[in-house]
Amino acid sequence: MNHSRAVKVSAITKSFDRTQVLKNVSVDIHPGEFISLVGASGCGKSTLLRIIAGLELQDAGQVVIGDSVVDDLLPKERNVAMVFQNYALYPHMTVLDNIATPLRMSRLTWWQRLPYLTKWMPSAHRIELAIQQEVQALCLSLQIENLLQRKPAQLSGGQRQRVALARAMIRQPAVFLMDEPLSNLDAKLRVHLRNELVELHQRLGITFVYVTHDQSEAMTMSDRIAVMVDGEILQIGTPTELYKTPNSLQVAQFIGTPQINAFPLTRASNGSFSFGQIKLEGLGLDAGEVRLALRPEHLILDGQQLNACDVQTRARIERLEHHGSEVLIYLVVNGFENALSVCRLASDGTALNYASGQEVTVGFAMHNALVFNANGQRVSLS
Repeated sequence: MNHSRAVKVSAITKSFDRTQVLKNVSVDIHPGEFISLVGASGCGKSTLLRIIAGLELQDAGQVVIGDSVVDDLLPKERNVAMVFQNYALYPHMTVLDNIATPLRMSRLTWWQRLPYLTKWMPSAHRIELAIQQEVQALCLSLQIENLLQRKPAQLSGGQRQRVALARAMIRQPAVFLMDEPLSNLDAKLRVHLRNELVELHQRLGITFVYVTHDQSEAMTMSDRIAVMVDGEILQIGTPTELYKTPNSLQVAQFIGTPQINAFPLTRASNGSFSFGQIKLEGLGLDAGEVRLALRPEHLILDGQQLNACDVQTRARIERLEHHGSEVLIYLVVNGFENALSVCRLASDGTALNYASGQEVTVGFAMHNALVFNANGQRVSLS
């Protein structure tokens, strides 16, 4: 049965001593949605998650889960489950006991949980058998049914993470809260469990709130992403929206790997802008300081379709990075010698013709450019 609930966070503020870590944060999370809170370390995303869980108390603002205000409720009363970065398993318990503990705590009285007494009390024994059957069925779906008698020290990182997920799932919560649950794993296992989490979410249909500093995780897993910087949410949108139409330069630079190219433009007295030695007319901008940004795949080199480019200039190749299906070419563009730019090409015969030190023509189509004003906000081209 799907018990998924919406989560509404309204005007949350939080300070530790004199440091304000959350500044009037609001977000509406839809029932059954997979939303990621993404940002650099210290931006406040984990603190916001802990406030939703009830592990931290906000200074101001409100948290609503479903139709209920939960600000005065204890964590155990909020019907949420949290999965931590460090798994938080009981080292002295078996996998079965780790997963069964939440059910035993909610279904058995304290004296029914006393060692060696359960088997002598028929009612407690029946409850215990039902709990073990539920644990075994869940472990079968997570492919950890053969680990039930092991202890955490005998498990790999991926197995421990599955056990932590199972312990959260066994309670059938309305909301899953996950605080960087994959960051301790190696790259291959991280990708594997990322896919498993997406499949798990699709199967359960439960609301997932996922915290990560890895934007590639957020892009590949989420229905929507909330980008946080310095205790504020800068933008909420789908992965495609954040990639193609970021509302600020900060969001544009955070989303996408490799990072977006940003070129500072110089405004002449007649209102035109210079891209290196190239004049850009008709931008319709009054701002004195403007940045023109281009995703790496939107920079075009010699041998590509330069005839479709509105702007062309010269550049020197500094180095190439081969990534199997693609090649990243790092350039110094004429007029922008203080920073490297990057071009992404498919790893085909054309890409292999380039070499370090080579002089090339580089261009782009203006409809692919994103323009940001002096405040870092995106502006539309006229």
